[in-house]
Amino acid sequence: MPSSLRDELARRVDAARERLIANTQRLVAVASPNPPSDTHDVAAVAQALLLEIPGIEVERIEPAPRVVSLIGRIRGARPGRRLIFNGHLDTFPIREDLAWTVPPLGGVLKDGKLYGRGVCDMKGGIACSLLAATLLAEHRDAWAGEIVLTLAGDEENMGSLGTGYMLEHIPHARGDADICGDVGSPRVVRFGEKGLMWVEVEATGSPAHGAHVHRGANAIDRLREALDRLKELEAIPFQAPRAVTEAISNAKAISEALSGAGEADTLSRVTVNIGTIEGGTSPNLVPTHAIARADIRLPVGITTEVLARKLDEWLAPIPGVTWRALRRFEPSFTEPGHEIIRRTAQVAAEVLGETPAVNMRVGGSDSRWYRQYGVPTVVLGLTPFNMGGPDEYVLVDELLAVAKIHTLVAYDFLSAER
Repeated sequence: MPSSLRDELARRVDAARERLIANTQRLVAVASPNPPSDTHDVAAVAQALLLEIPGIEVERIEPAPRVVSLIGRIRGARPGRRLIFNGHLDTFPIREDLAWTVPPLGGVLKDGKLYGRGVCDMKGGIACSLLAATLLAEHRDAWAGEIVLTLAGDEENMGSLGTGYMLEHIPHARGDADICGDVGSPRVVRFGEKGLMWVEVEATGSPAHGAHVHRGANAIDRLREALDRLKELEAIPFQAPRAVTEAISNAKAISEALSGAGEADTLSRVTVNIGTIEGGTSPNLVPTHAIARADIRLPVGITTEVLARKLDEWLAPIPGVTWRALRRFEPSFTEPGHEIIRRTAQVAAEVLGETPAVNMRVGGSDSRWYRQYGVPTVVLGLTPFNMGGPDEYVLVDELLAVAKIHTLVAYDFLSAER
């Protein structure tokens, strides 16, 4: 049966509704677009919010000018496990040129929705974790170990100067489990994510007039052949762990209703999105140069090295064609049956009154850094409405739900008998 303190924590989240909204608005009010990966000003706001937590120790990390991350450390009454709350302070660019109907940094509250750039990705999620940490800090005699908040810069730029830097250089940035409030849905408990490889494919040719194609070599034709081979990566066979394939299948009915039909298929295979193509100068000239860039996403069970070997093998025979990887990281997951995943699913069901899905995540996040360092990680955050577009918003009711889930999972994890 839930303890009286546990019930009280749940009630305290409900009572903190206005504070939760206000803290989210304070974070949204300060621009932190990436590019240019500048979190200097928003980190000052986040640091002020951290310092409102009783007994917290706060560190400021700046591995590159204006790329600022923060660590807040709260110690319990006795030794025990360390639980991390991870989040990122940077956002997509504001894009004032889009059709915003509210001020992008205004934090407008209207009809149960809270608007602003980065409110779902992921300043609202950070506010939820801050509230959870605050409430638990006020009752530190009831749990063991420590709570550490890692609020990172540079996530939208792959995180090497943010979460990656903290994990490499700050021992207490690591822990026994990590809860991340990045975007998704409180109805979907995410235990892993696909990998990524961005590639650039370049082709060269020899010039000629368009009427004399026999005298030239068309770089765009060569690039087209290379891109056809690139798309063949989607058919590469591989073997995913059974626990992962079963979780994707079991989550389909709930998860696809939120994330779109076809999500389960996308999670289960390599996908190739050719994002840009450039080449040529005039229709009546044989082009001598063409270049394309593509986003490749990898499911659990295959690595970027396998794809790189295939690209070397398939593209080398095409005259004038070269390729290179621009960015890459591997797929990652925490076992769906791990304690932090199970507890999060149980608490989400309790708070929402319905069983959540337990699934992989299509997009990348800083959680991969934690898994790389052996820290079991769960992602549970807000539904992204208009993320990256105009009028980005979250539902206030979801803010409360996510804050309550973060609070109770943290309490359960740190007060569990060991």
